[in-house]
Amino acid sequence: MEVSSRADEFIPAGLASFGIEADEIELAVIGAAHGMFWPPILELLELDTSGAAPERSPDLSGPPVTT
Repeated sequence: MEVSSRADEFIPAGLASFGIEADEIELAVIGAAHGMFWPPILELLELDTSGAAPERSPDLSGPPVTT
């Protein structure tokens, strides 16, 4: 629950810094989206990609090229 309590603090503050006022319903929707997306984002940040070789001159219009 530590993550959600931190989100309850920084989401309204972040919106207020941009001059956006959000009511309780909007904050609940934002909090739900944060709770749904944040854990997978943390997993991606912890992912060890040191074993993957970088793709040279990638063609972003297609899938990665394996050598």
